[in-house]
Amino acid sequence: MRILLVEDDDLLAQAVATALTKQNYVVDIAADGEAGWELINVCNYDLILLDVILPKLDGISLCRQLRQSGYQMLILLLTAKDTKTDKVIGLDAGADDYVVKPFDFQELSARIRALLRRGNTSLPPVLEWGSLRLDPSTCEVTYADITLHLTAKEFSLLDLFLRNNQRIFSRSAIVDQLWSAEKDPPEENTIKSHIKSLRQKLKAAGANYDFIETVYGMGYRLKALDHEQSCPKPEPEIDLKQQQILLTAIAQERENFKAKVGSRIAVLKLAADALRKGKLDEQVRQKAEQEAHKLAGSLGSFGFPKGSLLANEIEDLFQTQKFISQAKCFYLDKLLMELQRELEKSPVEQTQNLLLVISNEQQVVEGLIKEAENDEIQVQIATNLTTARSLISSLNPDVVLLDLDIDIEKDSLKLITELSQGTPQIPVLVFTNRNNFSDACGGLRLRLEVARAGGRAFLQKSMPPSQILEPVSQILQETRITEARVMVVDDDPQTLTIIQQSLEPLGFVLKTLEDPQGFWDTLTEFSPDLLILDVEMPHISGIEICQVVRNDPYWKFLPVIFMVDNLSADIVEQIFAIGADDCVMKTAKNSQLITRILNSIKRT
Repeated sequence: MRILLVEDDDLLAQAVATALTKQNYVVDIAADGEAGWELINVCNYDLILLDVILPKLDGISLCRQLRQSGYQMLILLLTAKDTKTDKVIGLDAGADDYVVKPFDFQELSARIRALLRRGNTSLPPVLEWGSLRLDPSTCEVTYADITLHLTAKEFSLLDLFLRNNQRIFSRSAIVDQLWSAEKDPPEENTIKSHIKSLRQKLKAAGANYDFIETVYGMGYRLKALDHEQSCPKPEPEIDLKQQQILLTAIAQERENFKAKVGSRIAVLKLAADALRKGKLDEQVRQKAEQEAHKLAGSLGSFGFPKGSLLANEIEDLFQTQKFISQAKCFYLDKLLMELQRELEKSPVEQTQNLLLVISNEQQVVEGLIKEAENDEIQVQIATNLTTARSLISSLNPDVVLLDLDIDIEKDSLKLITELSQGTPQIPVLVFTNRNNFSDACGGLRLRLEVARAGGRAFLQKSMPPSQILEPVSQILQETRITEARVMVVDDDPQTLTIIQQSLEPLGFVLKTLEDPQGFWDTLTEFSPDLLILDVEMPHISGIEICQVVRNDPYWKFLPVIFMVDNLSADIVEQIFAIGADDCVMKTAKNSQLITRILNSIKRT
């Protein structure tokens, strides 16, 4: 099937095209409405993914133009405006559906499949021709129950013939249907080679070699059925392996996005600097507004939901053409610093809630996915240990839930050991069908081996999904707390070293400062979750720093803990009077300091 993507955000467009290509769609890209219109006039598309805000010709206008010209292909709008009015306008213009940016790639894929099924009501969900069976939703092809392992182009060829089983396709028609307009057309021998390979794979499964027959001088078509009878079979459930292929592609595109997004941030910083100096011209302002709009629409799709919200606020500031006060300029700088900090994290650090489930039991997995949505836990699936290792390397999940029944026991235990001893450690919970105390010795042995390997919980699959996910949620909460950013200001290098050695092994991100004169620049650049101050320091005291923080509208709620040499009544009264949250003796045990830090962060 051929899809046209009309999207001016090149990074997002390439990522969407890559994800769809992995699902055997042919994807063309247009960067503006006029280019999209030109492609539609020369190519036949099954579906158009159409951004609303586009250069030259906006998406709503293009949609109306298509419908007024009689085009009936499916149109799925991509809109950054999640308001009822905008949705109604889009649907009234002739769109079939809409997705709000930032979108989840898997949801977008599911909406496309649903639209294509609805738009081709004459075609069955599973395509059959005699003993041949092709399932578009799982990309699975079988002949007489024998699975065919096809390349992406071979699959697309077979899909094309099955959807048009009475039609003869010339080589040029095949190229038009299955090759993107951006790429050079393949040579004649390339088409022959794909057809030959497809025939050989069909023959190996038991079909006649001329299952796809050559009509000399015209092209290729499916050979008419003789004595073969169609054998309807029940539709399979969603193939988890295909989902995994898509997820891996999305993870790769996230890294590509992060590598290239710096140029957009640079545009925003340049505009913010000009605004601060009162020299922001209209062209630079418009460019900054456009880049912020693109970031707002794409960051969430690549795993940076907070980044999308920040970009939205930045866009709002640049939209106004009136004079912007110094306070607004200061706020814009804060937003840009926060956005930069978000992009320095990995996508899973953004949400702190990525769970990798390693299991091939469809019913169990679907129950966990549904329950995880309620808890705002993102779930990725691996159906075997090999795929799991690849995903762990690329996605770095927060927690792993391992099905002990999926593979050889010793291999599962080896993975648990690797993850529990790795850097960083990844907590592993296991679940199983085995009734572990029905065979007293064997059941206890398995539990002991899981515990020795570093497993954090031993669960039964018979438990409700909510009960299985309860320890997962507890671990995620612990992870969020211990990865907090802590800034320490103390003129004693020895004290800084002791605190650093105590906190960094636990996962805290630490910033230490000996000279308090550089405090404000460091604070705004590092953006801590907690501030630890010494009372007595040269030039500026900790008490004065705390007063400055409490007087700032942006930082006034930042938790502050004081490190003191003694707990005299006057010192304690003074630091609490200026707004400190807690105080700890410098001679206190490390465990006491850590407990106070965790308690302060929990309260926020």
